[in-house]
Amino acid sequence: MNAKSHVVIVLSGKRKSGKDFVADMLLQCFKESGEILRISEPLKEIYAREHDLNFERLLDASEYKEKHRANMIKWGEEQREKNPYIFCETVIRKASKRILIISDARRKTDLEFFRREFPKNLLLIRIEAQEETRQKRGWVFTKGIDDADSECNLDSIKDWDYVVKNDKDNLDIQEDIKSIAHKALELV
Repeated sequence: MNAKSHVVIVLSGKRKSGKDFVADMLLQCFKESGEILRISEPLKEIYAREHDLNFERLLDASEYKEKHRANMIKWGEEQREKNPYIFCETVIRKASKRILIISDARRKTDLEFFRREFPKNLLLIRIEAQEETRQKRGWVFTKGIDDADSECNLDSIKDWDYVVKNDKDNLDIQEDIKSIAHKALELV
C-alpha cells in the first residue's frame, strides 16, 4: 500500500493522559481497516536488542519499563540527533492498514514528519487530563522524565485538529471519538 494512501490519526498527550485508551476506542470505530502504531515501539525494539533487555516488557506499563525509561529516552535522543525522523520512518514502514492511529507523538519533529508525509489525510489529536486524574491513574512526577522534551516538547502546539479532555465520563469521550472517527472516514 502506498504510504500516501493512509489516513493518519496522530495522538499526543502527557503520561497517563489516556492516549492508549483513546487509541483503543478509535480502533473500535474502524474495525479491520485500522491499526494502532507506536513511534516508541521501534525505539524500544532496537534499544532492547542493543542492551540485551526484554522487548515485550518494555512495551507494557510495568516497573520494568519505568526502570529503563530515562536511559531509553537518552538513547532515543542520541538516535534522533542523527536522524530526527528515524522512529517515525520505521513505524510507517510497518503500516499495513488504511487508517493508522499513531498513539504516542511526543516531539515537534514527529508532527513535522506526519505533516510532510500525509498533508491531506492527517488528524492531529491532543489528549489532555488534569494532574489529579493522571495521579489517580498511577502517574507520579519524575524529574528528568516529566520535565524532559519527551513529555514537554509539544506543550506549546496550539493547532490540534481536536483536543480530547480525558477527565470526562465515558459518554463525553465517546462523542469526541465519534467526531474524530467521522472526520477520518471522510478522508478515506
